[in-house]
Amino acid sequence: MKELDYEKMGMRIRQIRKAKGWSQEALAKKCGISMSFLGHIERGTRIMSMETFASICLALDAHADELLWGVAYPSDAVLDLWHAPQKKAGGDMEKKDVDSYSMYIRIMKSVAEIMNEA
Repeated sequence: MKELDYEKMGMRIRQIRKAKGWSQEALAKKCGISMSFLGHIERGTRIMSMETFASICLALDAHADELLWGVAYPSDAVLDLWHAPQKKAGGDMEKKDVDSYSMYIRIMKSVAEIMNEA
């Protein structure tokens, strides 16, 4: 099993928080924790409970895998593009569409892994 890197997890939380334009105080308030504790979480110097982790995921609208491992999921809009041929045709997706989607997911996972190593 992969070992959790709390420093990287905290960095991901900070990046998403900042991308939303939120202060530490705003996120801490949404999660029901102190700003000081959130600062420790973002620096990876304290370990949070599962309840706090779930609160952060919900507040940031982020998948747990995204925060834990840096695995990015395609947005619903991207998924809709991949499923559009199926919806229009009223049938199953063609094999080439499924293969393309699978390749897309593998590429995105590889990119996330590379970014985590940096």
